[in-house]
Amino acid sequence: MPEEVTYKPLRLGSIAPNFQAETTIGPIDFYEWIGNDWVILFSHPEDYTPVCTTELADLAKHQSDFARRGVKLIGLSANSIESHDGWINDITELAGCALTFPVIGDEDRKIAYTYDMLDHQDTTNVDARGIAYTIRSVFIIDPNKVIRLIQAYPASTGRSTTELLRVVDSLLATDKHCINTPVNWEPGDDVVVPAGLADEEAQAKFPDMQTVKPYLRFTPLAKEKVLPL
Repeated sequence: MPEEVTYKPLRLGSIAPNFQAETTIGPIDFYEWIGNDWVILFSHPEDYTPVCTTELADLAKHQSDFARRGVKLIGLSANSIESHDGWINDITELAGCALTFPVIGDEDRKIAYTYDMLDHQDTTNVDARGIAYTIRSVFIIDPNKVIRLIQAYPASTGRSTTELLRVVDSLLATDKHCINTPVNWEPGDDVVVPAGLADEEAQAKFPDMQTVKPYLRFTPLAKEKVLPL
């Protein structure tokens, strides 16, 4: 078990901690690797397991969709690089395409502890040494290294690549156009005018705005203004 260390909790708006790691593409410094891009850092419980294999295969299929949006993918589990390398062959076979994003080997759980990626509830989710496996954590981090989204799924439940793309589209749209996105929003749907914007200013900025309630105002946002070509 790694030495007990107290870490500052990570929340939305926290600066993502930097780290150095061994990965399937070689050693990296996380900040240097991110550069000026967005990044999705995600963990999975274990190599050569069914749900994890389906997740990484689907992410491999959608690598180009994330890249078009300026988003890099990087995975992590508490397995060795050698284990990752062998498992990626299975992922490639299932996906029908190569997995090219890096996967971190975090055998000592150092990064997992820093990002609180461990399961503290399910005491059966441990390795042969009794050390907790990483859960299905997701961090979306912007080019300023600010954490913009945090998700955590149990080992039994696979994540949705479609939802990850939807959230990325929402974050990019809200940053660029100073709007909010409503429930179940998809690119091309109407968006929400921020409640803090006074009516006169909102009407000038969004001439097609429709008011449903004084605090609920919608305006169109064309799909081509959200998705990259």
